[in-house]
Amino acid sequence: VMNVITIEDYKSTYWPKLDSAIDQLLTQSPGDYIPISYEQIYSCVYKCVCQQHSEQMYSDLIKKITNHLERVSKELQASPPELYIERFNIALGQYMGALQSIVPLFIYMNKFYIETKLNRDLKDDLIKLFTEHVAEKHIYNLMPLLLEAQSTPFQITPSTMANIVKGLYTLRPEWVQMAPALFSKFIPNVLPPAVESELQEYAAQDQKLQRELIQNGFTR
Repeated sequence: VMNVITIEDYKSTYWPKLDSAIDQLLTQSPGDYIPISYEQIYSCVYKCVCQQHSEQMYSDLIKKITNHLERVSKELQASPPELYIERFNIALGQYMGALQSIVPLFIYMNKFYIETKLNRDLKDDLIKLFTEHVAEKHIYNLMPLLLEAQSTPFQITPSTMANIVKGLYTLRPEWVQMAPALFSKFIPNVLPPAVESELQEYAAQDQKLQRELIQNGFTR
């Protein structure tokens, strides 16, 4: 028989464990080994769900992650333009990486509270938080820098550009309208099909890219 977990127990014992594990997951670098016991956290969540603390736990989790993302957004705002794209890429990658651990740890809460009571999904909710607290606040600074970087070959690595563009598309597909040509390089079928009358224009764009590559030391 499971011991009763009062709201005081939850606040003094259970949530602090979860809080510290989430902290570590949100701030780890890719490939870091984190000294947390997934089994212990998983079991902690399970017990709290069984004892009817899901609503409190969900509210604490959302508040915790929102505060973290607001800090991330402020740090990005303070970034100089030449580091801005790279730092946005790191913030996006780090957060999406953290979700791959956080979402499974809260699987019981998702199943027995978020899906059944709120008719939502934890991963969707947490991605939406990044969209609202980081991406939406930075998209109008980020997009001109991405377009500038795209027209200056090798200013940022192709993998960084691909990560950001695909990430933005995942967060909000309608952002394609801001830079259709840029998105179409990384996302299949976002532009209408090619029209014969525009083939010359495509060929001219291709030749321009070839010239830029040659100017930057790449042979054909």
